[in-house]
Amino acid sequence: MPDEHDHAYCHAHGIPHGHGHVHENQKAVLDRLARAIGHLEKVRRMVADGEDCSDVLIQLAAVRSALTNTGKVILQDHLRHCMVDAIAAGDHAAVDELCQAVEKFVK
Repeated sequence: MPDEHDHAYCHAHGIPHGHGHVHENQKAVLDRLARAIGHLEKVRRMVADGEDCSDVLIQLAAVRSALTNTGKVILQDHLRHCMVDAIAAGDHAAVDELCQAVEKFVK
């Protein structure tokens, strides 16, 4: 089986992916993560500086929203690419794995 350093490798659900798990929205995901990290760094500074708790909570909400929206983009890409491939290959375990991941994501 190819490993993660090869151009094609298998995910936990065993479906080889020739695209190296780079999806069409990878740049958007990275940009969103950078924004979330920036928001979180601001929260850290706000707490260190003793800023108002209400303002800290608002900034934390921005972090949570940025991460949730990033997760949505990742989920959409996963459905459109990996899951389509898995279903076409008859790998129903991949559906179960996705359901478990979604359950943890929405907790």
